[in-house]
Amino acid sequence: MADQKLLQALTDAIRAEVEGHSFYLMAAQTTADKQGQEVFERLAQEELKHAAFLRSQYDSLLSSGKVSEAKLGVPDFPAGSMIFSPELRSRVKEANFEVTALSIGAQLEQSAMVFYADQAAAAEDPAVASFFTDLSEWEREHYRLLTGQLAELQHDFWGANRFSPF
Repeated sequence: MADQKLLQALTDAIRAEVEGHSFYLMAAQTTADKQGQEVFERLAQEELKHAAFLRSQYDSLLSSGKVSEAKLGVPDFPAGSMIFSPELRSRVKEANFEVTALSIGAQLEQSAMVFYADQAAAAEDPAVASFFTDLSEWEREHYRLLTGQLAELQHDFWGANRFSPF
């Protein structure tokens, strides 16, 4: 018999990944920055990869009573990657959407990172702990990417828009 608590965690995770996919697609379609469009589209695709991986674990749990040993792989963003092109800085005053998208994306990734880390810590099965740990680390890389770009833009954005006392 499949572990109902784990099935529910997988269901919640799949839903969150699909919502993340939708968010990143919307961000890609809304930003005027070409590099930002491409990176948001890649993030959207990674969210779909996560959802497919989680679905395969869900199916494996239902059919065999255990998760598969499949691995997720590694994130597609090397250290130092930036979401937006340097040209965005020249129009940072008008970058309301981009700064907001970074902030919301970072919150989504942080929530996922914590959820997966908590699931890994609570898992009794090492295979379950392993795939949740992998997902948490993947989300940590997304979080790092988003917060790194946010840190690059936020001070200039606040200054250009006179958001005192920032």
